[in-house]
This record gives sequence, C-alpha cells and structure tokens, in this order.
Amino acid sequence: MADMNERDAKLVQYLSEAYGKERELEAALQAHIAMTEKGPYKKRLQQHLKETKSHAKQVERRIKKLGGGGQTLQGAVGKVAALAKGPLHAIRGDSEQEKQLKNAKTEYWNEHEEIATYLGIETLAEKVGDSETAKLAKAIRREEEKMANFLQGQIKTLTGAVVRADIPAAQRRASSPKRKASKTRSAKTKTAAKSARKTGAAKARVTRARKTSARKTKKAAKR
Repeated sequence: MADMNERDAKLVQYLSEAYGKERELEAALQAHIAMTEKGPYKKRLQQHLKETKSHAKQVERRIKKLGGGGQTLQGAVGKVAALAKGPLHAIRGDSEQEKQLKNAKTEYWNEHEEIATYLGIETLAEKVGDSETAKLAKAIRREEEKMANFLQGQIKTLTGAVVRADIPAAQRRASSPKRKASKTRSAKTKTAAKSARKTGAAKARVTRARKTSARKTKKAAKR
C-alpha cells in the first residue's frame, strides 16, 4: 500500500471498509437464516447471502487490482464480530414473530449502512475518474437498495404477525381516544337533532291548535 498514490490509497480504504462489512454480514445472515421459518422471507435471505458473498469477492478483486493487500484481516475481524452477535439474535423477543421482526429491523439498518458506504465509494470514484470502481459500487448499491425495499415490506408483515401473536383480538379493536371523542360528538349531534325534531313537532301541534281554535271562534261570532 506504500507504493500507491493518494487517489488509489483512498479508494482502497473505502473499498476495504465495504469488504469488512460484507464479510461481517455473511455470518449475521447465516445466523438469521438458521432461525427463520421456511417461506418468502427465508428464501430472500438465502438469496441475499449469495449476493453478499459475491459482493465481497468483487470488492476484494477490485482492491487487489488497485494495488491493495492484506485486506482479508479486516474482513476476518468483521466476521468474528458478527459471529459473536449471532447468539444474541437467537434470544431476542418474546415470540418467534417478534424475534424475526427484530432480525428484519437489524438487517434493514445494515442495508442502509451498506447503501451509504457504496454511495460514498461510487461518488469518490466518479470524482477521481475511476469508472470501473464507480460502476462496481453502483451495481452493488442497487442490489442493497432492492433488499432494503424487500425488508421494509417484511417489517410491516412481521409487525402484523406480532400483533396477532401477542395481542388479544379484543384489544386490537379497542377504539383510540380520538375515535371515542368522535363517537361522543356524533352521539351528541344525533341527540340534539332528535330533540330539535321533537321541539319542532310540538310547535307545529300548538300552531295547528291555535288555528283550529281561531276558526271555531270566527264561526261562533258569525252565528
């Protein structure tokens, strides 16, 4: 790395950070896959694990092409850190649904960290005229964005599963204070309208009685 100029050294620095993160996430994804039930979520995690391994290999090749070396040490450190986190994921939450929800939120956070990392690499590479690195970073960033979008939907789905598993149905239908206030206002409005109709009907009866009485008085006066 001593023989590299400042431009390439900075590119290798940024790429090495991305490489370390990819290797760390390999272990984290493996831990999450092991505790995820079969279905679309597990299948997508398995697919993204393959993508993550591919990203690490592509970034490693680019580092070497730029003249970098010894970057696997940083990746190994990241992987050890992820392995240490693995058991913690397994004991999260009070239910399987909540455990998977927390895993999905962690994955979502990691994806956005990677998106930011690759956006930085892409921009740096464009600024210093390294089109090959910029193209690589852009391609990986787009795959990370697709995964983040999937996880956003999955978080909504898993939250719904947590609600169904952990909260009784009767409590899910409870009215919020705002809705209760709205119902109270509506009831008052209906009562007021009903009272107004009764008052109006009473006045009409009084008016009709007065008119009838007036007609009778006129007839009696004529006689």
